[in-house]
Amino acid sequence: MKLVPVLVLASVLAGCATPPQSSSVYNYYQTQNEQFVRTGTVESIRNVSIVNPERGVGTVGGAALGGLAGSNIGGGKGEAAGAIVGALAGGLLGQRIEQSANTKQGIEITVRLDTGELVAITQTADEQFRPGERVRLLSNGTTTRVSH
Repeated sequence: MKLVPVLVLASVLAGCATPPQSSSVYNYYQTQNEQFVRTGTVESIRNVSIVNPERGVGTVGGAALGGLAGSNIGGGKGEAAGAIVGALAGGLLGQRIEQSANTKQGIEITVRLDTGELVAITQTADEQFRPGERVRLLSNGTTTRVSH
């Protein structure tokens, strides 16, 4: 019976795991594909938050763990009430944890291309850029990355 909370917690943590979204990290399917390269100059940088959509894993997992913990309080009717209160509190806490885990710091980089066109790309803040710097934009038609 004590194994159930451990399994629920493991599934919650696995559901919160997301692959890194760095301009330096490529997924397997992105390799060996030609990318278009454009060059330009950084015009401005703006800090942003990048939020992945919630899947509900935190809410469900938190509610399950809270319900299990709450059911150990009291006996009879108190046990049922404890399970309900524990499930509600656990669900809210799990939702907050998932929301926090799904938010990353990012930057919006505005670049003046050598063609004169002005474009903005948002990506994780894993590389420093400064206005006036020369940069490369790599694009496969769907995803564009800015790099030095």
